[in-house]
Amino acid sequence: MKTCDFRSNFRGALALAVLVGVGSVCTAFASPADITFSQSAATVEAYDFVEVTLRVVSPDAGNPFTDVTVQGRFGKTGESKQLLVDGFCDSTDGSIFRVRFMPAAPGEYTYTLNYKQGSFERRHQGSFRATDGHRRGPIRVDPQYPWHFIWEGTGKHYFFNGTTAFWLMGWRDERTIYSTIERLHNLKINRIRVLLAGCANIYWGEPVMTGENFTYALRPWLAQDPESWEHPDIDYTHFNIPYWQKYERMLRFARDRDVIISVIQDISTHHAQPTAYSDDERHYLRYMVARLSAFSNITYDLGDDMDSFRDEKWVHATGTLIESWDAYKHLATSHPVRRKNQDRASDWFGFTSIQNWTHKQHALMLEEREIQQKTGRIIPQANEEYGYEDHYPHWAPAPPLESADTLRQLAWDIAMAGAYGTAGESARRGTNIWPDSGGGWINGRGDDTMVMLKGYEHMVDFFTSFEWWKTDPHDELVSKPAYCLAKPGEIYAVYIPVRPLCVNVEHFGYEGECGDITIQLEPGTYSARWFSATTGEIVPLPPVQGPSWKIPDPPGWLDWALLLERAK
Repeated sequence: MKTCDFRSNFRGALALAVLVGVGSVCTAFASPADITFSQSAATVEAYDFVEVTLRVVSPDAGNPFTDVTVQGRFGKTGESKQLLVDGFCDSTDGSIFRVRFMPAAPGEYTYTLNYKQGSFERRHQGSFRATDGHRRGPIRVDPQYPWHFIWEGTGKHYFFNGTTAFWLMGWRDERTIYSTIERLHNLKINRIRVLLAGCANIYWGEPVMTGENFTYALRPWLAQDPESWEHPDIDYTHFNIPYWQKYERMLRFARDRDVIISVIQDISTHHAQPTAYSDDERHYLRYMVARLSAFSNITYDLGDDMDSFRDEKWVHATGTLIESWDAYKHLATSHPVRRKNQDRASDWFGFTSIQNWTHKQHALMLEEREIQQKTGRIIPQANEEYGYEDHYPHWAPAPPLESADTLRQLAWDIAMAGAYGTAGESARRGTNIWPDSGGGWINGRGDDTMVMLKGYEHMVDFFTSFEWWKTDPHDELVSKPAYCLAKPGEIYAVYIPVRPLCVNVEHFGYEGECGDITIQLEPGTYSARWFSATTGEIVPLPPVQGPSWKIPDPPGWLDWALLLERAK
């Protein structure tokens, strides 16, 4: 029997890496005794997936992850258009391979699979039916309102309300993973940033430590010492099958709750990573696409603090490759330290994922829109790291500015710029340190004392109560310090941040910040209502007449929003 060295045959050959598939195309004279094929179901709902399992009798590939290629072509019966999807090895010994396909519409489908190992090939044909289960498909950029997202399948708009749980997969007990997702879902979080690979020995001053129930070592590959930070001795040519299966169960649980998972491919907190442009790296990324892309509820993130360990040339090349492999073209992004290092003009780049902790988020995100407009390509803008609750790096705003309420107000500043954000809960409730009931932005777990995201719930309620995607920033229509999103003549959403105490105005110079707020409207009659950004309370107002209206004082303390809609 002859085996082949995937790395030596393709070392440094980026162009050839596109061709290698999930397995290598090198010659192996060995061949299995037989291949059997079985299909998961005769009928599936659109945006679920059908799975075909290949069972290899007497497997003898030297390395089934590199010596075997499995691919499938799927399409509607009678139509010429077909999608090419990679299969993947799902057992250490090469006895099981799988191919998954997610149909995007009801109908009858046929497919052809091909298993290739050296000179040995086996083909299989099959069919299935897809029904309309009214499922939500992947999120897309809205072609009509491209600053925003829609759900493919239903066409409903997606108000991106995210949080970070980098090491969610570090929980050894999957019940903790599921209860974490359920808790966040109940708080109206619909997007979670989750690492696929990553390790850390840095505690960031947070009481979160590795123990019997949690680990910082996320290893998609086999390793001699997976818990080691410095010397895990990873074999990048063999995948850790139980870990991938655990990740998929997490995706399925989140998908059933319409929660999008941002699949982060790696993070800058460690150095046990495949070499840039290497066959090992490309094999990992293509295996990821083969295993995960049939899940409708994912987006891809090329890496957190990505420009700490990769450059912009790598980002463009890798993003383009992932798009070429992904039959479903899931939205993808990159998350650099320096926010302007974004591949904004490229087709593969679905939305921005910046990080910036300034407390002038409204102005920042308006600037982001201007930067994007200059490329001639409009896509949604997101600041996915603008601060973590009770977390104070030396370069961040000082305590108590990163409080739950400060971050909630910054979220409104971002949303009122027509953009989106991802928050991070406090990790101070601890993991393996008393009271051991939290983990927050590090691993997602929380308890009843953690209330930051309750405030975000109210923001979601406000924006989803009107057609927010039709509005654009129009701060020129209101006097300071208010912000305005509007579709002039139809919708005006106004946010009034917490204002300073307006005493001795002449002495303290607050004029224009504490005085009357007016809004300029198109002529007509508008319904009006106050909305408390802190409690969600709604207070109706009498009808409003354009073209100019003095906004009355809010009916309570702190920050309030106001919604005006043209009377029917």
